[in-house]
Amino acid sequence: MAVRLLIARGWTVLERGYRLGRREIDIVACRDRTLAFVEVKTRAGRGWGAPEEAVTARKRREIETVAQAYLARKRLRGIDARFDVVAIEIAGRHVVRCEHIEDAWRP
Repeated sequence: MAVRLLIARGWTVLERGYRLGRREIDIVACRDRTLAFVEVKTRAGRGWGAPEEAVTARKRREIETVAQAYLARKRLRGIDARFDVVAIEIAGRHVVRCEHIEDAWRP
């Protein structure tokens, strides 16, 4: 669902489940000269808070570490990189929210 949302908004998905050891970035996507490292969070209801609230400081640091390795490995220059979140909320069998939060945090 997150991939479909990004593609519909003009993003090209470069990677899904990009790993560095045990750490992972859910989606790496680009549009124009912007590269987005996207964390996808899904929640059934608000009992544990909004999905985007689950991207803790620790999780952000892990994603940032993997992103740095990705940029170094791919030798990408002249591109703007940022960190996004796709928040998905489900109630029963229905998606009640699927939101792309651009530039969700900065290191």
